[in-house]
Amino acid sequence: LHVKDGEATADMTLGGTGYLYLFMGTGEEAAAETEDADGLGIAYEEDEDGAYHYTVPVGALNQVTECSGYSKKKEQWYDHSIVFRAESLPEEAFAVRAYIAAEQEKVDAPDGTYQVDVTMTGGSGKATIASPAAVTVADGHATATVEWSSPNYDYMVVGGQIYLPVNDGGNSVFEIPLMTVSEPFSVVGDTTAMSVPHAVSYELDFDGSVLSE
Repeated sequence: LHVKDGEATADMTLGGTGYLYLFMGTGEEAAAETEDADGLGIAYEEDEDGAYHYTVPVGALNQVTECSGYSKKKEQWYDHSIVFRAESLPEEAFAVRAYIAAEQEKVDAPDGTYQVDVTMTGGSGKATIASPAAVTVADGHATATVEWSSPNYDYMVVGGQIYLPVNDGGNSVFEIPLMTVSEPFSVVGDTTAMSVPHAVSYELDFDGSVLSE
């Protein structure tokens, strides 16, 4: 993974040599742009061992990304979904973690789990989150378990960091840092309920009186 000037790319090596090009999107999207794959897709570079390397843009870590390959034998696009996983990166790569820790309001409450009322504004008003929400306090920092009224949220963004669901099946559930209990704070929820995914801005307001008690 290469990061420069806020942009990330990955040197990705495939296990085979069947694809002439990669396209960051679905095969249907690639085919819609042009009938000729030449000049559209990301071409490979062959190393001394004969392996195919592709340099692809990386929009986010821990997020499902559509990536299609153009078969040189079949002359058609094949869809794949890939995830660039963040857990293998060294700790010093996570500048955003330090940012969140610095920006997150300290909670003056004993370590433990609390039930805290929460309200949400923003979006179309169709989606809601369960209230009260479980809030876990450890060393003065709080983490909230947020359950949506829909199973169609595939990630949230809080403080610039992407968070993936922590459950399989049922309504989408996330564990996110509780940035503050003194005022509403902004989050983003990405929903796949529409024809294409939409990242929607919301504000969450947690009732900090429970923690202060």
